[in-house]
Amino acid sequence: MFGTDGVIAQERDGQPSELTALAEGRLRKAIMTIRSRRETVTFKHPFRIRGIDRLLPAGSYEVITDEEMIEGLSFAAFRRVATKIRIPAETGRAVEMISIGSVDLSDAQRIDASAPDD
Repeated sequence: MFGTDGVIAQERDGQPSELTALAEGRLRKAIMTIRSRRETVTFKHPFRIRGIDRLLPAGSYEVITDEEMIEGLSFAAFRRVATKIRIPAETGRAVEMISIGSVDLSDAQRIDASAPDD
């Protein structure tokens, strides 16, 4: 096990040293459970999302939401830490993954749903 200064901590008489126990405790605290949810959202009309400086075409888009587990509860609960959307690049056939706000995505979906069909 590594000590706080990156040096390997020694065991004495087969027992971990205090430094080893401290480093293991810090390692346990640093490990977080993160999950990613993927969903497809469909827009019937061209749309804009704050943070993306161009009009995006109507169509289906993959949205990835990363969530981290809230520790210390008696049940599993997660909080959203990131939302990303895959969009076509401005040129060519490439795809970009852009971080967006979940509220901005909801706003774009609401505007799209309330827009009249042409």
